Amino acid sequence: MGVEDVFSLVMHLPIRYIDETVVTPIGEIQMGVLSQIEAEVIRAEIVYKPKKMLVVQVKDASGSLQLRFLHFYPNQMKMFEVGSRIRVLGEARHNLFAFEMIHPQCKLIREGDTLPQSLTPIYSLVAGVGQKIVKDAIDKLFNNFDLKNYLKDLFLPSVYEKLRLPNLYESLKSIHHPKDFKEVSSHEAFTSKAYQRIIFDEFLAQQLSLRSNYLIRRALTAIPFKAKNKLTQIFTDRLEFDLTKAQNKVIQEIKNDLEKNHPMQRLLQGDVGSGKTVVATIAALQVIENGSQVAFMAPTEILAEQHYRKISQWLTPLDIKVAWLTGSQSKKERESALNMTASGEAQIVVGTHALFQEQVTFKKLGLNIIDEQHRFGVEQRLALRKKGELDQVIEPHQLMMSATPIPRTLSMSYFADLDVSVIDELPKGREAIVTKLFSEDRRDEILKRVHEVCHAGAQVYWVCPLIEESEALQLQTAEETYLNMQSHFKDLKVGLVHGRMKSLEKQKVMSDFGKGTIQLLVATTVIEVGVDVPNATLMVIENAERMGLSQLHQLRGRVGRGSLKSTCILLFQKKLSEVARQRLKVIFENTDGFIIAQEDLNIRGPGEFLGVRQSGVPMLRIANLNRDFKLLEEAKTIADQLLENYPEASHLHLKRWLSHANERVKV
Repeated sequence: MGVEDVFSLVMHLPIRYIDETVVTPIGEIQMGVLSQIEAEVIRAEIVYKPKKMLVVQVKDASGSLQLRFLHFYPNQMKMFEVGSRIRVLGEARHNLFAFEMIHPQCKLIREGDTLPQSLTPIYSLVAGVGQKIVKDAIDKLFNNFDLKNYLKDLFLPSVYEKLRLPNLYESLKSIHHPKDFKEVSSHEAFTSKAYQRIIFDEFLAQQLSLRSNYLIRRALTAIPFKAKNKLTQIFTDRLEFDLTKAQNKVIQEIKNDLEKNHPMQRLLQGDVGSGKTVVATIAALQVIENGSQVAFMAPTEILAEQHYRKISQWLTPLDIKVAWLTGSQSKKERESALNMTASGEAQIVVGTHALFQEQVTFKKLGLNIIDEQHRFGVEQRLALRKKGELDQVIEPHQLMMSATPIPRTLSMSYFADLDVSVIDELPKGREAIVTKLFSEDRRDEILKRVHEVCHAGAQVYWVCPLIEESEALQLQTAEETYLNMQSHFKDLKVGLVHGRMKSLEKQKVMSDFGKGTIQLLVATTVIEVGVDVPNATLMVIENAERMGLSQLHQLRGRVGRGSLKSTCILLFQKKLSEVARQRLKVIFENTDGFIIAQEDLNIRGPGEFLGVRQSGVPMLRIANLNRDFKLLEEAKTIADQLLENYPEASHLHLKRWLSHANERVKV
């Protein structure tokens, strides 16, 4: 059950409560209401019709009742000897022949037994561990162990006084042994002061953990890169567009970080198409001007290649050498890229996770840029950081990018160890993308629309559904769709791209689509991020109900990259689950990635939203970001102060709350 010590046992909180403090006469029991009776056994027998079961007849002064057990043990028969007095808890109902309770809880009454004085907690269990075992163990803690001293508050009372929160011992005592149903209902709504105290402590532990990692990193050494602005100026002058206000603000934040002698750890988030790559390139130039190297890593080959092409196009005219490293290169290409990286000839190295394999060495790595950082596991991100530690003392700066906007509640809690920059405006001249929902039976209308768009000189993406069970199945669907489209649109040039294609084939298709020689591109979700073709104005997503919100939003962002009006059509099957219906409604009504992300968080919860299973961040067990946001703000406000003024108590608080949490938060 995950209970390893006193603290995790006392933190195994009840999921609900039942009332065993009163006894109801049999004659006054209400149907379907949980009731407790005390009665005498008048008959008990095993019957075999229709199948084997135990039937027990009991009575009190007001009436009689039948108890029926479909599963029972031979030793249970001892409790039901005629004349025994038993206490029974269950829901009564009428069947054709009798007034009965099926499988109630039963307890033999002995001399001097009294009724419980408080409501009975019910705990979540695992196979082989019953309610009685858990309840007895927790009761033992309160009765036979110095729990008050064990749970003593670690910080001064002033930390909790402002919020008028009780101490930890009293809070847990009230949750395990509530006095009455009024107290219970506030516990069940998580609004009681007792629960507020526990939620606050849990948030505080998370903040202390992340902020202490932040401070540890602050104590590490990195090379400060003074902004020389020469290359940056040439680069920005050559751009065909003006940077937005938001981009300039973020560039300044990154520039300041890179000038410091401790490693930058910044998360750059911006909606689809907000221009994060330009910002990252300007950061890279500041490092390159100071004689160091930059690693630029992306999660998929298509995306890494897009970055490589774009960055080469931008930086080769400035005499900057860009190398390219990926898993599918030929041996010769790979060796050449490895040599350029090791000798320092390559000033910026772009690639997939091939970048952190052992044989990759940098001469002088100053900055890591990680795109779509949430797609990489903790170990992978750590491996890349280690590439900079040639003398084990100097750390590279790190800039992480995410096009999945992170709701404010999440960035305050799970990203409290990072500095966060947000690009919150889109480049000028972008038209909002129109989203339309079509059910499967209107397919012909869509095919007609595709034909019109291509004949008007624009281009179309047709995205095949994501099939969880297998990549092979997704591939098959994509290939079948491609053949169907080819036979349907004899006058159009149709292309196909998917994850299993050889790198060169993929390159060729994407480059033909970019040039406009392919008019209709059938693709799997590999085009989800980074593909940039301004002339593509229509996207059709099949089986859109199978996809998550952030993925739909990312895909939709592949159109509307130019100044032309663009449309995204979501094709869905008639039978929709409630969650799928919710998702489609959200994506239909919103184009702002931050609103979509917030809704996504509400639907899925933080664990799934972040892929926290692989992120190493301590998950919250009781606190809820949306419900308890005010307490999160309070914990965040006070965490740095406590680390500075009460380091010892902060350490003990962390040990108490996170002793079993994954300690890989440091990445």
